[in-house]
Amino acid sequence: MHDYAMLREGDRVLVAVSGGVDSTVLAWILKMWQAKAPISYTLQAVHIDSAFRRQERGNEKRIERIDGQFRRLGLDCRVEQGRDVELKSCFSCAMQRRNHLFELARERGYTKIAFGHHKDDLVETLFLNMLYSGNISTMVPRQDLFGGALSLIRPLAYVEKTEIRGLAKTLEVEPVESLCPFAGDTRRETVRRFLAGVYRDVPGAKSSIFAAMSNVRNDYILKVMHENSD
Repeated sequence: MHDYAMLREGDRVLVAVSGGVDSTVLAWILKMWQAKAPISYTLQAVHIDSAFRRQERGNEKRIERIDGQFRRLGLDCRVEQGRDVELKSCFSCAMQRRNHLFELARERGYTKIAFGHHKDDLVETLFLNMLYSGNISTMVPRQDLFGGALSLIRPLAYVEKTEIRGLAKTLEVEPVESLCPFAGDTRRETVRRFLAGVYRDVPGAKSSIFAAMSNVRNDYILKVMHENSD
């Protein structure tokens, strides 16, 4: 929070809620910090109910579970209906939700959108981009958009998934199924399985990889890649 100056006086924060424990725990943390922070900010959790989910059996019960968990934690979560668009992949679904959040922020004057991405997510994204996109990049804890009018923040960026699960257990927060047709068969799942093997075989690998993302030795990075080079 302090390293990236994530919040400032008067911020209006929109928390993107998926139904998973990460975003639910994040909303709770921001609500608790609101009571003791040296600044004043407003907070609103929102869940984008994608069109494909509304067509699935059990979605209404799923929404009730999300709402029930937030109410039990003393939080409010609004449900926004996503647009009926053709979804071809996990990526296209994520982009549709992201664009909807941008529109909500612009229309309702939110200055920050908070995501529940954590340390493991950042490491996985690094490998996703290297393996599938041919670039070295990851999600950053804070990203300013639209000339600084809106910022994406990830307050859990230094926190490991196991720590979040521990807090979720204490809070009695459980993940709510996504009903996503692409669940369990994504590139991220492939990278996650690969990294699980690395972490098992190389003690401390996760911390080293995470540190490497802010310790780039530019003099030892290729400047030009020739298409036919070996």
